[in-house]
Amino acid sequence: MSDSSPDRPAAPVLDVWCELQCPDCRTALDDLRALRARYGDRLEVRLRHFPLEKHKHAFAAAQAAEEAVAQGKGWPYAEAVLGRVAELDRQGEPFLIEVARELGLDAEEFDTALIDGRHILIVDADQAEGKAIGVTGTPTYVIGGERLDGGKSQEGLRERVEEIADRLLAERQG
Repeated sequence: MSDSSPDRPAAPVLDVWCELQCPDCRTALDDLRALRARYGDRLEVRLRHFPLEKHKHAFAAAQAAEEAVAQGKGWPYAEAVLGRVAELDRQGEPFLIEVARELGLDAEEFDTALIDGRHILIVDADQAEGKAIGVTGTPTYVIGGERLDGGKSQEGLRERVEEIADRLLAERQG
């Protein structure tokens, strides 16, 4: 059952094309936290996967993040991994399991998910969609049909996202 009434449109969506082994995405973490704090449930912030070939643990990290979503802690897991990119670089998949354990998630299930590949289709679909809309690097933000590339520079991006979100929210209220 949905508790949203038909006369209330869905919250605007901010898709964040991200890679959990990306230093630029780590830098963007403060902006994402600020956006989530400012807008709460008035803005749906969705983490979308775009693992880059140059980072050998990125694809596994994306799958692990999806397992964290399945276990109810997607954002805390993504933030924990992004906050420790250097450890992921050094340790690889064992680090992904360690973070799950630290957050009180079922670490054995994470291990199994990485082995059986149950989340590969989600990661592949995100990556394919990203390529289709012109994402070439991470982080890339898409809001209100506008693509903002954070891989080149983070400068002014949060302010630009806020301008678009505020406009979309004002339009929503009529």
